[in-house]
Amino acid sequence: MGRTILGAAAVSLDGFIAHEDDSVDPLFDWLGSGDVEWSLSEHDHYPLRTTVASRDFMQAVYAHIGVMMIGRRLFDHTDGWGGTPPAGQHVVVVTHAPPRDWAPAAAAPFTFVTEGVDAAIATAQELAGDRDVDVAAGQVGGQALRRGLIDQVVMNVVPVVFGTGRSFFGVPEGGTPVRLGDPTRLVAGDRVTHLLYDVPPESRRGAPQDA
Repeated sequence: MGRTILGAAAVSLDGFIAHEDDSVDPLFDWLGSGDVEWSLSEHDHYPLRTTVASRDFMQAVYAHIGVMMIGRRLFDHTDGWGGTPPAGQHVVVVTHAPPRDWAPAAAAPFTFVTEGVDAAIATAQELAGDRDVDVAAGQVGGQALRRGLIDQVVMNVVPVVFGTGRSFFGVPEGGTPVRLGDPTRLVAGDRVTHLLYDVPPESRRGAPQDA
């Protein structure tokens, strides 16, 4: 089974991972603003440029990603990155129905799960083996956190206020608040502050389902 399940994304100061139209400027400007060139995975077509601090944080946190888990909205917006996982070796997509006529479907390492977030997490863990699972923030990531399925929350906080948009934790569904402690890692980069929170045991697997 996968070692750690991360809920991660770049996020504005007021908690949004994208604008209402799904555009993300300037949440990723920091990935090209530094003086150190590096790549997160062998699939990267373009090198990243950040500060040393951001590179070290990102490589430490994301070095062991085996599987990404995303929602259908992100899949459609990116067209599944042309069938190439942006991180890890496999992508699990939570969806009501697999896409029709997606050109890369036959060869792409993508699995479409229609039974919901819990089933998708189980599938992602099995595919990840002894590596980590990266759950994209947003509706899917928020549901996974509230179901006690996330081990760590990673927020790459960019100093911009959107005012409205797509929330890091998705649309609230009620239930008991998920309480986190102080960040276990806090790293200042250029145009970004990296925060890593461990989800306490009482808020992890086995927690009550949402109301």
